[in-house]
Amino acid sequence: MTAQQDLIHFEDMSPGTEYPLGPKQVTAEEIIEFASEFDPQPMHLDASAGEATILGGLAASGWHSCAMMMRMMTDSYLLRAAAEGAPGLDYVKWKRPVLAGDVLSGETRVLDRRQSRSRPSIGIVSLRHELRNQRGETVLVSENPVMLRLRAQEEN
Repeated sequence: MTAQQDLIHFEDMSPGTEYPLGPKQVTAEEIIEFASEFDPQPMHLDASAGEATILGGLAASGWHSCAMMMRMMTDSYLLRAAAEGAPGLDYVKWKRPVLAGDVLSGETRVLDRRQSRSRPSIGIVSLRHELRNQRGETVLVSENPVMLRLRAQEEN
């Protein structure tokens, strides 16, 4: 675990700050495994069924795409952050299918931040996440607030 003083705090998340996401290779096996448990629709379980749809092949569930993005966020910066969770999700848009064999990468960008009025030791940071495939095509866009501790409050 990262030492407390080395964590990313609210003060470090200025608007415009970016964190890289990925790369993440998407395999057929993981698409089928996720879908089998959480979204067992044919286009997520069988390549032929996926090819018969507008998706064009074995496609990850949108929720699987979100889960992969969450893992990339965790690996990139969340495990190094003084995070207190997130109060929700503003939106998520699945712009293109994520297919078996795709390689996903992207970034998280800080849009805005403010100190919480009800919890002054916490700041709320608005983030935008964007994932693209290996062809540079945007596959997922999402925005949400996260809560981070203030460094100044921890030092008191």
